[in-house]
Amino acid sequence: MRILLSNDDGYFAPGLQALSAALGDVGQVTVVAPERDRSGASNSLTLDRPLSLRKAASGFHYVNGTPTDCVHLAVTGMLDELPDMVVSGINHGANMGDDTIYSGTVAAATEGFLLGVPAIAISLVAKGASDFSAAGRIARALVERFQRAPVQVPTLLNVNVPDLPYEQIKGIRVTRLGKRHKAEPTIKSLTPRNETVYWVGAAGAAQDAGEGTDFHAVANGYVSVTPLQIDLTHQGQIATVRDWLAR
Repeated sequence: MRILLSNDDGYFAPGLQALSAALGDVGQVTVVAPERDRSGASNSLTLDRPLSLRKAASGFHYVNGTPTDCVHLAVTGMLDELPDMVVSGINHGANMGDDTIYSGTVAAATEGFLLGVPAIAISLVAKGASDFSAAGRIARALVERFQRAPVQVPTLLNVNVPDLPYEQIKGIRVTRLGKRHKAEPTIKSLTPRNETVYWVGAAGAAQDAGEGTDFHAVANGYVSVTPLQIDLTHQGQIATVRDWLAR
């Protein structure tokens, strides 16, 4: 099995190292990740300059671009054969609800999915320094399950793991995305040169976090697995907009 790993925290991130270690003997693992933290980069591609691909002492490859750049470059230019799976992570922090729109972790997996490769984005729902071993074991279990019984439709899974010892995780639930309140306001401050700058505020608290959502599963000690799709068409509004334009 050929597995391509990436992330948005950078090639040096402990979560990526834990993921590589967890999957190292499951198949042939190749790591292509950003050279620096690109959290929040979403699905952006670098089109205004060339990209460089380098190899670190760890054996990981790194790119001076976004998570999407990394997977796109690997699949369409670097690798001789199409990978059997793309796994992105292990992100340090949640990617639930609205987070998925901005997430570079999810974006790396999405690029694999768009290029025809089954993909998993995996995140550890933690804020402080954390142990990634439980999330690594979950990632391995999911990849091995796919290896035994591949899903027969195009697959993009968003996985969030509670920050618990593996033995305390209650199981896995298939969920839908919840929804957050709107983000906190931007934070205004002054530089030493008396210039006004703004920091993007924190994500809002969970709003739609009832049973069946990713927020609810993780809060109750379960791994959340959410199947994602890329079709942004609002099917329910097609008739409404058609009627509006006909007036």
